[in-house]
Amino acid sequence: MGEKKFVNALVVGGGADAGPPLGPALGPLGMNVMMIVKEINEKTKDYSGMRVPIKISVDTETKEFDVEVGIPTTSALIVKESGVEKGSGEPNTKLNGNLDFQQLLKIANAKRDQSYGKTLKAVVREVVGSCISMGVKIEEKDPREFQKELGEGKFDSKITEN
Repeated sequence: MGEKKFVNALVVGGGADAGPPLGPALGPLGMNVMMIVKEINEKTKDYSGMRVPIKISVDTETKEFDVEVGIPTTSALIVKESGVEKGSGEPNTKLNGNLDFQQLLKIANAKRDQSYGKTLKAVVREVVGSCISMGVKIEEKDPREFQKELGEGKFDSKITEN
């Protein structure tokens, strides 16, 4: 078994190619870059258009490789779920996009393993914080208002630990 090399990169889901950052990192290792790119695109197709962290481990002797796909950023997930192109340029005065409660929970569950939040409610609070800074409404409400209601326990029955 040869030496293991690791390549970390940020790629666009389903849109990786042999150009930078992958080609220059994998080419010198003598790897079939297109084969690796194909696997990356297959594994990241659900995150189409989003920037996704990946980690490629390569055995330099056997030329075997493994691709691990990370979770996109919270803001990228919010953009995808809410259907907006990007967050509001003026989140304090202009709101754009909306997440319903199920979409909020879906994002929180996706980010849970990367979060420092001990409970699902804590992770939901983190996602709501991102919605505030992006100017994205939740349940058609100002995210600050939703945050207040969340703190008052109004949604506790809907946040079930799984």
